[in-house]
Amino acid sequence: MGRSRRTIPEELLLLALDPTTGTTAQPQSLDLGLAGAQLVELALAGRIAPDGDRIAVVAPRPTGDPTLDCALELLRRRGAPVRAVNWIGGPRLGLRQTYLSHLERCGMVHAVAGQMCGVLPTTRYQATDTEISREIRARLDSAIRTGVPPDPRTAALAALAHAVGLGKHLYPGNEGRSSRSRLRDLIRHDPMGGLVAHAVMDVQNGVAAQPRRSPAPPGRQAAGGSRPATEPARGVPMQPRHGTMARAVAH
Repeated sequence: MGRSRRTIPEELLLLALDPTTGTTAQPQSLDLGLAGAQLVELALAGRIAPDGDRIAVVAPRPTGDPTLDCALELLRRRGAPVRAVNWIGGPRLGLRQTYLSHLERCGMVHAVAGQMCGVLPTTRYQATDTEISREIRARLDSAIRTGVPPDPRTAALAALAHAVGLGKHLYPGNEGRSSRSRLRDLIRHDPMGGLVAHAVMDVQNGVAAQPRRSPAPPGRQAAGGSRPATEPARGVPMQPRHGTMARAVAH
């Protein structure tokens, strides 16, 4: 996979960067979105494919992108298709910082050092070429305005932008309500993007990661006196909070 084209995780992160403050919108859900965006990018590269609500590796050869290849290898090691909601809900410590550092190395953003409360060092990121962000945004605007089915990459990006809550960042206020609604509707134009976007929203909403068991006969409980089989499994835990960092990432 060549590097002539930006990946969906990179574009999602650039969309989330506030050009004025250098912070990222929706930081917690964005972490989930980046994990989901990796799945979409791997699918577009022909390395994985949806299998119902699961993700199956169909071609384990490397893409040439180290971060994507790390995700691909982790999926391969599972040995069997994994549910998208389980994958996205798993710990992804440092994924946002990994992509911010990558964008900095590529010259698309630059780091600005600062302090939080005058004590804790922080780092904010400013886009060095705002034309790139404008081009990404223009693709979404065009799909929303024209109603023409977008290409798979734009459709997947729109689905993920909606899933992580970037709609209110991109199209704020009452005047942006119709655009946010159309952004949500674009989710139907890419099956993989739709699967991943719904998984991102399920994790945020605490939807159970495991399928519900079939109801047990009346009066019968699961073995060992555990909870009745009709009780839904617990939801996917949200990602653990980062501890105090010597160098805080912009939120």
